[in-house]
Amino acid sequence: MPIVVNGQPIETDEEGFLADLRTWNEDVAKALARAENCELSPDHWEVIHFLRAYYDEYRISPAARVLAKAIGKKLGPDKGTVTYLLELFPEGASKQMCKYAGLPQPGCSGM
Repeated sequence: MPIVVNGQPIETDEEGFLADLRTWNEDVAKALARAENCELSPDHWEVIHFLRAYYDEYRISPAARVLAKAIGKKLGPDKGTVTYLLELFPEGASKQMCKYAGLPQPGCSGM
């Protein structure tokens, strides 16, 4: 089911993940979040950009625990917990943050 961003349809799968990861940009992320009644804060963006960099390096969407550990090393222990990620992404941290970051579902790889 497509979402419309700046007048352009963006294809998503049945769970709302991008069909083509190359179509992601911040406006797409905002639209994906808005579709789930989520307003992205600076803390959300920090995690989203970290996650995209992680994906660029490792080519995998990590589970929340793996991501929390990596975030803790880079952004500090207060942000490196699954609890923190669940506060930002309460509908399922791994799945929700990967969706907004324009990445495959956690545990999936490839572009």
